[in-house]
Amino acid sequence: MKLKHSASNRLSRIGMKQISLALLAAMASPAYAVGLVEVYREAQQQDAAYASARAAYEAGQEKLPQGLALLLPSINLSANTTKNDVDTPTTTRSYNSNGYSLSLSQPIYRKQNFAQYEQSKSQVTQAEAQFAIARQDLIVRVAQAYFDALLAQDNVALAGAQKAAIGEQLEMAKRNFEVGTSTIVDTHEAQSRFDLSTSQEIAAQNDLEIKRRALQLIIGRVQEHLDALNDKLPLVLPEPNDMAKWVEQAEQLSPQIAVQRAALEIAWQEVEKNRAGHYPTLDLVAGYNQNANSSYLVSGTTTSQTIGLQVNLPIFQGGSVNSKVREALANQEKARQDLELGSRQAALQTRQSFLGVTSGMAQVKALEQALVSSQSSLDSTRLGQEVGVRTNVDVLNAQQQLYTAKRDLSQARYNYILNQLKLKSAVGTLQDEDVEQVSRWLAK
Repeated sequence: MKLKHSASNRLSRIGMKQISLALLAAMASPAYAVGLVEVYREAQQQDAAYASARAAYEAGQEKLPQGLALLLPSINLSANTTKNDVDTPTTTRSYNSNGYSLSLSQPIYRKQNFAQYEQSKSQVTQAEAQFAIARQDLIVRVAQAYFDALLAQDNVALAGAQKAAIGEQLEMAKRNFEVGTSTIVDTHEAQSRFDLSTSQEIAAQNDLEIKRRALQLIIGRVQEHLDALNDKLPLVLPEPNDMAKWVEQAEQLSPQIAVQRAALEIAWQEVEKNRAGHYPTLDLVAGYNQNANSSYLVSGTTTSQTIGLQVNLPIFQGGSVNSKVREALANQEKARQDLELGSRQAALQTRQSFLGVTSGMAQVKALEQALVSSQSSLDSTRLGQEVGVRTNVDVLNAQQQLYTAKRDLSQARYNYILNQLKLKSAVGTLQDEDVEQVSRWLAK
């Protein structure tokens, strides 16, 4: 029995040392590791989805000058030159005639143009809101990919540490079987756990590679070393700690709702623009023409200037105007229902993120306590094994419980941070400063 106790103590000390070294090696941040802010800045330059949204925003800004152009005068210049060959019974003559004309048209009353100009303002507002969504979405996607990679990195470290610990238990079971202090069942159980932990380690390494590639999709390259999360993560409730106020703020500031509001305004202006097809138009028109020729009848230059008002009254267009009005009214109703749906979705997203923060904070605290309890349980089980009241299987189960608690705690901490970002995104207040705040929680 003394031999068993001494071997158990020695293997236990060696095993815990290897676990600590494995965790430190896998989770330490090298000098060339990058933080969340660096990854976010790089994503702003390299992410294709964000670049696409930025281009769409720039295109949307051009709607306003296009709408304004419909209210401003248009000026056209045209010129011509013609070679003429004239044959008559008495003579044949060739000559050139040249001319140019300058015309101006200034809309005075065109209801559809005014409607389209107002519509262009809403289109610019919509483009700005859509780009705000893309910017906030980039922050959330970067943080999600970053912490997914960190979680996968933690899982690899924990899987390696668990495998090392089970390996020590396997070696001890084999030694004890050789000296006759344990049965072959303990060895088989430890071997089974060791093989399973090997499989889990392979799966964790594969998952880490996938998560790194997901981050590569955003920044355009593989980044293997990331700053890890500090152990001292500040846990705070949302301010204000009132779900209803966050939902109310989302209804006022959410860019998703702003997009739908702009879409409804655009649809309303589309109705007005199509109804204007029944209205008359009034334009100021002016022109200047000059023609020069040297024919056998007339030789010289003639000029003319004109200025006046031009009225156009549509009478019948085959029913197309009425059809377009009905179509625009249907699209307006669609936009109204889309706004209602968007408001409900924004409220739901806000509530989910709010609960994710509040319950996530409680979950982190509970798992921190569970980790302490699991470590104490493992220590007690090891001691019980040394005195003969606990078996090798009990130790393996306690180890499994400890590593499960560590994995759950890592995931809960990352989810807590992500839900904070998602909550601010839901109400439209997520800014670059929030990325910098989260980055300060990472180890350097």
